[in-house]
Amino acid sequence: MELKWLEDFLSLVETGSFSRSADQRHVTQPALSRRIRALEAWLGVPVVDRSTYPSRLTEAGEAFKGPAADIVNRLYAARSQARGQLQAADNALVFAVPHTLAFAFFPAWLARLKTGFGELPTRLMAGNVHHVVVSLVEGGCDLLLCYHHPSHPVWLDPARFECLCLGTERVRPFVPKQMAADPRWQLPGSAEHPIPFLRYGPNTYLRRMVDTILDRAAAPAHLTLQYESDMAESLKAMLLAGHGLAFLPASAVARELERGELALAGGTTWTLEMEVRLYRDRANTRPELERLWQHLLDSAREASPAGGRHTA
Repeated sequence: MELKWLEDFLSLVETGSFSRSADQRHVTQPALSRRIRALEAWLGVPVVDRSTYPSRLTEAGEAFKGPAADIVNRLYAARSQARGQLQAADNALVFAVPHTLAFAFFPAWLARLKTGFGELPTRLMAGNVHHVVVSLVEGGCDLLLCYHHPSHPVWLDPARFECLCLGTERVRPFVPKQMAADPRWQLPGSAEHPIPFLRYGPNTYLRRMVDTILDRAAAPAHLTLQYESDMAESLKAMLLAGHGLAFLPASAVARELERGELALAGGTTWTLEMEVRLYRDRANTRPELERLWQHLLDSAREASPAGGRHTA
């Protein structure tokens, strides 16, 4: 295994194109292709479906991209820590972000932010909710981006940590498009024909959100567990392959919905709305952070109530 194979793979995830990734990685397209094949040989499974144009990730590729990003981020963080340079000399701001938000929400939000704020050097640390919250508390990052719901709040002392609401995210049930017309795949399902269910692992924040939806529903859902994973991207890959129903944040499936690959499996009864919040430690007075935070505060005041607000 070579680190550059993982970095090539993550570049391909970002661009969706071998040619653009080759340019981004400063290699020829054949060289990039050989390195992706080397990664596939090491994994023992293909990560790119080359039978379509443009190429797309396989189920294994979708499931692997979250862990790959985490490995790369942790490795570079470990190197910096070993060198005594965890707080970089440059002006990059370190964001700690749960995996789902790192892939679904963060890239689009950062692109919108740059249109008004300008270039913003960033470093992303992806992990589960517990790890990214601990990172902020222990001073390992400048900013924490995470979900918030009143039934399962992420508690951070408001005397120490300041918070902005960047928007909202809906968690909804989706099924493969080919199953949308089959009433047996529509919630709540039936005892005779329970719906195959793709579930989050027990220690994940989205598992708590889905449990809240199911607990609050007017009728009990008839589901039969088919697959369990901590990663929303892994559940999405299994969903797209036709293995069952999954509850996913809307931003995580926006592209698939636009392409008509997924369909909703229930009405508003089966929907939950979360806030997407950004936290900072008030004691962190880095000039770059202060400038960004002031920009976000000003933007929140100018925006509509749904566009962002100061919550702490």
